[in-house]
Amino acid sequence: MNKCMYNGDFDDVMFVTPSVYSDNRGWFKENWRKDDIFSNIDFVQENVSKSKKGILRGLHIQKPNQGKLVTVLNGSVLDVIVDFRVGSPTFKKAEYFVLTEENGYQLYVPEGFAHGFLTLEDDTIFHYKCTKYYNPNEEYTIDYKDPLVFDMWSSVTHNFGNFSVSEKDKNGMSIDKFVKNVLKL
Repeated sequence: MNKCMYNGDFDDVMFVTPSVYSDNRGWFKENWRKDDIFSNIDFVQENVSKSKKGILRGLHIQKPNQGKLVTVLNGSVLDVIVDFRVGSPTFKKAEYFVLTEENGYQLYVPEGFAHGFLTLEDDTIFHYKCTKYYNPNEEYTIDYKDPLVFDMWSSVTHNFGNFSVSEKDKNGMSIDKFVKNVLKL
């Protein structure tokens, strides 16, 4: 049985500890159960990425909105989310989480949030289940250098210098531009 540990400001965000069964042979983790805390969430796609240390992916948001259950299978990440749910009391607020293979934490990022992560170790394997199919024509990238989130990345990166970002992610729009041009607010 998974346990939800998150008591923060964001409604519907779940920071989860999955059940792990260990013995002298190793361990077995029950990563996800439809009849558990995720019973009202329909996942339709799973993705896995492998990255070197210092790779920043995101921040991405898709319209129609896509929820994600994210897990680190190897290594560690600094995971950042931004709430873009119109009418939410935490609209345009950000938070970060450290997910590692050792702590085994999972993060459910609800529909309406931008999401990104920075790998903290080589050979980091990141797994996510999604509530909508990936559609590159409906994906938007938020600028990782936006002042709202940049301090979160830089609080960790001072330990290993610069990080690597794709061309797509280098050209992300500011949070204010996303709100004005995409959300039309």
